[in-house]
Amino acid sequence: MTNDEIRPALAADVPAVKAVTDAAYHPYIERIGVVPQPMEADHVADVTAGRVFVLGEPVTGLVVVEARADHLFLDSIAVHPDAHGKGVGRRLLEFVDAHARVLGLPEVRLYTNAMMWENRRIYPKFGYEVVERRVDGPYDRFHYRKRLV
Repeated sequence: MTNDEIRPALAADVPAVKAVTDAAYHPYIERIGVVPQPMEADHVADVTAGRVFVLGEPVTGLVVVEARADHLFLDSIAVHPDAHGKGVGRRLLEFVDAHARVLGLPEVRLYTNAMMWENRRIYPKFGYEVVERRVDGPYDRFHYRKRLV
């Protein structure tokens, strides 16, 4: 495996998946007032289900995706802070688009917390459009989609 290959996560990657996710989302705890949902995910179950794809050796970034009937849901994208500004997030988003196309899905959907304003600036640059803003329990979220056709 090369250092820039994106591959399905293996059981041995679970500690790295947790570590990168925690490092990426921890700074938002104080800002949003709750623990971001990706930090509470069942990483073992996600990896076992084939929903997690990782980049780098050691892992510097990852995505958690779920194929649904009419779209690919991007549940989480996490880039280790040490890898910020190195194109990891861009590579992962490009992978998500390609993965959706391979699965024959016409769009990608995701959401981000309203207080994660950095993401709200980034996603439109990659072709995502806001569909709605909705409060889900303690989370105030912007929902996005990107049509691939």
